[in-house]
Amino acid sequence: MRIQVLPTAEAAAERAADWLRAEIARASAQRGQCLLALSGGRTPWRMLRDLRRLRVHWHDLQVFQVDERVVAATDERRNSRQIADLLIAPDALGALQFHAMPVERRDLLAGAAEYARLLTERGGSPPVLDVVQLGLGADGHTASLVPGDRLLKADDLEVGVSGLYQGVLRMTLGFRVLDAARHRLWLVTGEDKVAALGKLWAGDASIPAGRVARESSFVFADAAAAAGLPAEIRAAR
Repeated sequence: MRIQVLPTAEAAAERAADWLRAEIARASAQRGQCLLALSGGRTPWRMLRDLRRLRVHWHDLQVFQVDERVVAATDERRNSRQIADLLIAPDALGALQFHAMPVERRDLLAGAAEYARLLTERGGSPPVLDVVQLGLGADGHTASLVPGDRLLKADDLEVGVSGLYQGVLRMTLGFRVLDAARHRLWLVTGEDKVAALGKLWAGDASIPAGRVARESSFVFADAAAAAGLPAEIRAAR
């Protein structure tokens, strides 16, 4: 795991966007496509806005979701709405290149299985995505793998449905997909993440995020989130 600490959340988002642009280009050159899974959140939305301003191999990109709230399609909390609004455009991502999680399905477990099949069709078995972009909750969750949830015991699960978290069910990629990815991009900002980032950096498996594979993982954090890390790490560039 590598980490770069930037002064602000905006700077971290900008640096993450540039890293992501380079990885999309590398995957396109090596394999003719890039399979990317995105999480939600304010700083990731900044990252995607920055990405839109860069020269990206949009035509080679297939975008999936890391997780999604089980709420109405019109609900502003839906990550898919934000991703589509930020990326789908004539000069950027095509509508058919974005694969939203089917959280509108009456049978959510069948929807999760459907999404797992899609990932397998695109990325093999187990699905190997080029980049999985992850966030980090103050409680140590990542994706919608939250402390105490039954999904934490399902190491071989590709896509599952969590229990209620912050009042809603969620569909999420499981550890099997997160660990199989060629790269993991962590974007962590805010002073409320100090303790969780320290545990992530230490590989502390007491939090869900600490159980995700550390190889080929890149963390971009702002100074507020990284305040608890050793000075030599915070000073590294």
